[in-house]
Amino acid sequence: MNKAYFVAGTDTDVGKTVCSCALLNAAKQAGIAMVGYKPIASGSDNTAQGLRNSDALLLQQASSIVVTYDEVNPYTFYRPVSPHIAATEENKAIKFSVLSQGLAALKTKSECVLIEGAGGWRVPINNGDYLSSWVKQEQLPVILVVGIKLGCLNHALLTAEAIQADGLTIVGWIANQVHPVTDNYAEMITWLEQQLPGKKIAEIPYISMNRQGMIDNKHDHFAKYIDLTVLNLGQ
Repeated sequence: MNKAYFVAGTDTDVGKTVCSCALLNAAKQAGIAMVGYKPIASGSDNTAQGLRNSDALLLQQASSIVVTYDEVNPYTFYRPVSPHIAATEENKAIKFSVLSQGLAALKTKSECVLIEGAGGWRVPINNGDYLSSWVKQEQLPVILVVGIKLGCLNHALLTAEAIQADGLTIVGWIANQVHPVTDNYAEMITWLEQQLPGKKIAEIPYISMNRQGMIDNKHDHFAKYIDLTVLNLGQ
């Protein structure tokens, strides 16, 4: 099958990792060999094994196949800042060729690669390029994660318009409730269903859980919210 999907967020901290792990676990339960890929990660911890980003570790653990950390996350930066700032501080250059090589390698090992972005759609990787430029180069179909909160309707529509302006397809979207209480939640979901391209893949409710708890539970309980049929996996 060798499919690949790019998970984009309407902003930073909207739940891309939670939604990506939910997709990965749903695929695992369905017997589909899906692997997570976090090409660029800012905000990492120094460990005995080197820099490790918590989002990338979660994707590695939720994947259906065994892969190394470096396969999941080729560019790891220490500070939780925009990749172009982090790369400059660490005197590194983010190269599209490295991202593409990593994707190609994971495709040979799996049926599907789920690629989690960094920040929002137009996150810069240097003074002239965006991560979205690489997504366009690879012609990847997009899954949009919408963090349901005040202001999300504007962010969702603008992001969807930018993705489509880049000539890419939004195959589906996920509503992620980022706060325990969200005023007019049902009305916002209805509006998004009417306005966003692609089908709704899931509504993931707010769950209070720290990162260690997420790792311990392996996101198995998130999988039940995912409708994999939207992605035509296994076909």
